[in-house]
Amino acid sequence: MKLIPTLAAFALLAAAGATFAQTTVLRVSAIPDEAPTELQRKFKPLGDYLKKETGLDVQFTPVTDYAAVVEGLASNKIDLAWLGGFTFVQAKLRTSGGAVPIVQRAEDEKFTSRYIVPIDSPVKTLADLKGKTFAFGAPSSTSGHLMPRFFLMQAGINPDTDFKAVAFSGAHDATLAFVASGRAEGGVLNASVLDKLVEAANPNAAKVRVLATTPPYYDYNWTVRPGLDAALTKKIAEAFLKLDPGKPEQKEIMDLQRASRFIATKASNYDGIEAAAKAAGLIK
Repeated sequence: MKLIPTLAAFALLAAAGATFAQTTVLRVSAIPDEAPTELQRKFKPLGDYLKKETGLDVQFTPVTDYAAVVEGLASNKIDLAWLGGFTFVQAKLRTSGGAVPIVQRAEDEKFTSRYIVPIDSPVKTLADLKGKTFAFGAPSSTSGHLMPRFFLMQAGINPDTDFKAVAFSGAHDATLAFVASGRAEGGVLNASVLDKLVEAANPNAAKVRVLATTPPYYDYNWTVRPGLDAALTKKIAEAFLKLDPGKPEQKEIMDLQRASRFIATKASNYDGIEAAAKAAGLIK
């Protein structure tokens, strides 16, 4: 009698191994929080590394909006996706908890956004933004909309009624361009992208100044679709976790990802973002 569950366990393991063996392609995507060319540039070395580590053909598929990544995971058209915290919450809800975050950068434990204004703006405080035009990033962006909106509301500013007009630029670098060009009198983008643009001597970065920085919050992660083979999921996670910027061949990957290291993550890390989204009326 004791042999039956043992044999059943072997059968399950064999089936799982067969599923992994039959998988030849790892389909990867990312929220379009930067220009498509930049996303492709950032992913190329990482994709090559994941191909080497998993033995699979890694295919990166760009999408036009955040919702497309969520639907891709839900419909099993995407296996692995780079998500913001809010997008992960949306994916979790859309898949009834089936989408699972596996790793994040250490930096994503304490992520921040920065409110910016034109360099010659008379605005000195967040309260001074009342009556001004303002640019967020994409509606589903954690660092370009949800958390900055949440913290504005905590500061007594209702974006829907206190700003003269609100625009959604669609991406962090686009928000910078909006404010630099005067299309918006204020805006907000994630701190990591702003730092990168400053380091790259982006001309728009020289035309703005930081007005304020949000408190820290959890943000980006790599999430797998519902039902992805457990052995493959573990192999992907281990590949990220062993990335070491001290190794020359891996430093480029880490630099492009703006990561000091990757760490394991879990769905509950994003409970605060889900609560903020509900408080801001962005989800029910």
